[in-house]
Amino acid sequence: ERRAIAPGAPFVAITGTNGKSTTTALIAHILRAAGRDVQMGGNIGTAILSLAPPAPDRIHVVELSSFQIDLTPSLDPSVGVLLNITPDHLDRHGTLAQYAAIKERLIRGSDQAVVGIDDGPSRAIADRFAEGGADRLTRIHVPRDAALTADAVTVRDGIVSGRDGAPLADVSAIRSLRGAHNWQNAAVAVAVARALGLAADAIQAGLASFPGLPHRMEEVRVRGPVLFVNDSKATNADSTEKALTAFRDIHWILGGKAKDGGIFPLVPYFERIAHAYLIGAASDAFAATLEGAVPYTRCETLDVAVRAAAEGAAASGAPEPVVLLSPACASYDQFRSFEQRGDVFRDLVRALP
Repeated sequence: ERRAIAPGAPFVAITGTNGKSTTTALIAHILRAAGRDVQMGGNIGTAILSLAPPAPDRIHVVELSSFQIDLTPSLDPSVGVLLNITPDHLDRHGTLAQYAAIKERLIRGSDQAVVGIDDGPSRAIADRFAEGGADRLTRIHVPRDAALTADAVTVRDGIVSGRDGAPLADVSAIRSLRGAHNWQNAAVAVAVARALGLAADAIQAGLASFPGLPHRMEEVRVRGPVLFVNDSKATNADSTEKALTAFRDIHWILGGKAKDGGIFPLVPYFERIAHAYLIGAASDAFAATLEGAVPYTRCETLDVAVRAAAEGAAASGAPEPVVLLSPACASYDQFRSFEQRGDVFRDLVRALP
């Protein structure tokens, strides 16, 4: 339809294993706050075919899953975004290489590409795209490796810097963009907004007013010194890792229907956890991983876990303890969806006396 009625209409397509919805919503928010006509949808919110049609000054910002890309081989966005690639949906795609190849299809068809290079598969995709014209590629890097920073937009301590090192935006004090993973999301949004012609002050204003998304490190309530955070969208260990790096003195509610690998990849972050509260079908497996490293309580259900975590955090004596629902699991053993799980958590927390 775009090719037929408005071939030059801006079209931003976002994919990646984690962070797609936040980044899609953030890009759309920044553009709308700057007065642009924006249609947002796809794998978030409104279905693509239900959006207003393309027009020369209308920007479509669309989240695409690997399933959707696989079914749409002719995608050619103005700006294609790849955030990251970690193992997921391998029950459908078979191997990580095949999963990455589907993500690469989106980037390969893009006029311009913005690619996070903090993982090996995404870095390789960026390198291949650059062979066709490095000026069409913006790499995004949260610095861990100095060798990767020379030709990338970077974000360090919340400061987004261009390839020349000049600061582009500051997200260090924006609570809805807490954590290194959200800094990457913000850096991507800055790069996309710049590619679409927005000025620096408009980009900063949009970042500052972004409200965040439900179930993604959503701050629900502060009760005394205790902060309650709903991260129900964290359905795998990679997503939960982002939350564990953002807080300390964590009273961690986790469990559900486990995915391959369980929580073993999170062992390096166990020192941040004061106590774990286990729910759902994964309780036995997760208890075995936590044994001897993190004190834990088997709670079985979310309501029991919320009460126990609230009591434990309040009694901990820590200055700023956090009760964090970040399950590292699918929800389907006890809930219809991660949204229902997060809604129940929010209601339980708000009902605490």
